[in-house]
Amino acid sequence: MSERTEYAPGTPSWADNASADPEGAAQFYSQLFGWDTEDVMPPEADGRYFMARLRGKDVAALGSQPMEGVPALWNTYVTVDDVEATAEKVKDAGGTVMMEPFDVFDAGRMAVFADPSGAVFMAWKPNQSIGAYIVNEPNTLSWNELATRDPDGSKEFYGKVFGWQTNDMDFAGGSYTVWYLPGVEVAQGNGVGGMMEMNDQFPADLPPHWLVYFAVEDTDATAAKAGELGGSTMVEPFDAEGVGRIGVLGDPNGAAFAVITVSPEGQGGD
Repeated sequence: MSERTEYAPGTPSWADNASADPEGAAQFYSQLFGWDTEDVMPPEADGRYFMARLRGKDVAALGSQPMEGVPALWNTYVTVDDVEATAEKVKDAGGTVMMEPFDVFDAGRMAVFADPSGAVFMAWKPNQSIGAYIVNEPNTLSWNELATRDPDGSKEFYGKVFGWQTNDMDFAGGSYTVWYLPGVEVAQGNGVGGMMEMNDQFPADLPPHWLVYFAVEDTDATAAKAGELGGSTMVEPFDAEGVGRIGVLGDPNGAAFAVITVSPEGQGGD
């Protein structure tokens, strides 16, 4: 499903980029993905928030980094029915509430959390905005993936918070976990996200994190274009059997994101 009108609770539904240079980020991603961007913050606001759109529909955003000392990054938002109840679940499961629930104008209500390993994610209760209105097509959000050094602990934590089921599979010489909504059949194409264990191929100082994937028509061409625009290639494009061709890129501010050209048999994610 490409165009969306709602998301089931527990589904990643939005991604935004936070950096010290949102104007530069908006320019970079507009040129990379063909997004139309508009700053939707009032002129007197302290920060900026550029809504990114395709066909007039919101697909992502590029905003100011509100937390001092935090590097540029892409944030993953998960739809919930009740942000306050989710915050209690996070605390009960050993996570941290980094920003207490608050309203984002009339768009929705959110909070910022960290899981026990330190990976940061957001909860989103929609009001006027469901999140991304187009997904799983070129230049839109396609997948959200947790990188962690404690996969067993992460399974327990996110199971308690969102009720996620898991399925492990062999991948690139290791194991890969797919997240599924509670009660949903565990089958290819039904997953809402993934998890990869951070092995010795990951830099020792890289903290656990959520990685955002965008679908593209050509991973290699997108990586090359990102370089021309001042970005970088962090992981060279590679073929993931049964999934597609993946590359991990960095924008000019240093925020990491992945791009994927999905193979016909690899189409998945809600």
